[in-house]
Amino acid sequence: MKDMPTTTVDLSWIGDLSFSSTDSSGHEIVVGAPEESSEGFEGFKPGEMMLTSLAGCSGIDVVGILRKQRQNITGITIKVTGIQEPEAPWTWVKAHLEYVVMGRDLDPNRVQRAIELSEQKYCSIGATLAARCKVSSTFNIVEVPKES
Repeated sequence: MKDMPTTTVDLSWIGDLSFSSTDSSGHEIVVGAPEESSEGFEGFKPGEMMLTSLAGCSGIDVVGILRKQRQNITGITIKVTGIQEPEAPWTWVKAHLEYVVMGRDLDPNRVQRAIELSEQKYCSIGATLAARCKVSSTFNIVEVPKES
């Protein structure tokens, strides 16, 4: 049997309903929630962090694939809209990713294929969510003018 990749994150309570999380490389983020719905707080809500993780995972895949395809990508943005069940545990039931891929002379078929490969083969977050959540996507290409 192959060794399975393992990673560890550390989470520490910093007050109220806020926590500091440190990844295996030493990067830190704050995760939290307001104690009352009208209160402010620091950091990401855990559910929004999951959507961020989905976008980040897919974005890494798409950029990497397009670079390997020698596509002249200059930027990408991904907006994720998630829908949760209204009752605890507020399970995510839908997540829609809207990709805007910027570059010069990008081939729409290659962009679509890069997104498909991410969603169907490479993105671990999407694969994990897909067991209970319908993940969908759309994309637009923005042509960036050549620099003079």
